[in-house]
Amino acid sequence: MEDELGDVLEKAARNIPLTIESLAAATNIEPSRLKDALDYRPDLTPAELGRIATALNLNEVGLTALAQGLYPLPDPVGLPFCLFPLRMPYGVGVANAYLVSTGGDSAVLFDTGASHAELHRAWPEQIQRLDGVFITHYEAEHIGGLEVVLRESELGWFHGPPNGRWPGCRGLGEGQTVNLAGLAITAFSTPGHADAHNCYLVKSLAAPTAPAVLISGDLIFAGSLGGGYFCCQRQLTHSRRILGLLAEDTVLAPGHGPLTTAANERRYNPFLSA
Repeated sequence: MEDELGDVLEKAARNIPLTIESLAAATNIEPSRLKDALDYRPDLTPAELGRIATALNLNEVGLTALAQGLYPLPDPVGLPFCLFPLRMPYGVGVANAYLVSTGGDSAVLFDTGASHAELHRAWPEQIQRLDGVFITHYEAEHIGGLEVVLRESELGWFHGPPNGRWPGCRGLGEGQTVNLAGLAITAFSTPGHADAHNCYLVKSLAAPTAPAVLISGDLIFAGSLGGGYFCCQRQLTHSRRILGLLAEDTVLAPGHGPLTTAANERRYNPFLSA
């Protein structure tokens, strides 16, 4: 998992917003114990987690499962194309890029990781050519390998949120679709984590009713959301909006953490489940 209980509590309190003291008063839990939870040393009971969920407008079942290390992760199945998660160390965590291939030795790349060296180490041998590159947002751990990838692939361009500072950027806005390499790739503008952030819904042109993949960047994680560093309210609003657009069997491929599905996050995600 990308986020632990402390991360979720910190993000949720910032959304409302609530201070530790206010949350302690609302839940009848000692501030020191809440601070321990924020510092990844939780000893909260299920009853206390329930009161926290109520105070922070979170789903109690998902929050309790996360706190107990039991957050469910589905096994995504039925994709009509190959999805290659490229997991690369970044700081104390891991950043994800993804390759999507409809067959053969070529693929479309989504994000480029923290560095070209790390991207190269994670790269599958069977993929030798790139048909295109899509960027979710312009943070270091997601574009570190971009310049070298564009040079080595001889593409010279990429799709991403409109950004005049990046030569070769073919900007994509809300609802714009690119048909490429047997894939229909639709952009959704989802600012919140960053002021310029896209998610991409990837469908097979040959099997349009088959399960799709949402490359969610730092919008939605399994069991959490990305931090709303640009605007936490817009981060939450877009997360709920995008999840509401997806079929149940859509695979979510986040910028950090494991794969999940739309159905799983609707049921369990502390921020997004009913």
